[in-house]
Amino acid sequence: MSDDVRLVAWVRGRVQGVGFRWFTRAKALEIGELSGFALNLDDGRVQVVAEGPRTGCEGLLDWLLGDDTPGRVDGVTEIWDTPRGGYDGFAIR
Repeated sequence: MSDDVRLVAWVRGRVQGVGFRWFTRAKALEIGELSGFALNLDDGRVQVVAEGPRTGCEGLLDWLLGDDTPGRVDGVTEIWDTPRGGYDGFAIR
């Protein structure tokens, strides 16, 4: 039985124009075994989609909620689901 999951997170705050997507990708690669992407949305949020082991996705979410991100995170809304696949590594979109 696989413990792989899909995390979709919408990050609110001052998260565009501060390298947030780049640092999110770097953190995902540091954690390892995660695939997905970070995307700037038109409303100023960043959407993060990560698939992989639950512990890795939880680690990425903890980082998103922590004080070590660039810019300023005012809040994160997340949804957990089953992985869909189809990602080649972790991309910045």
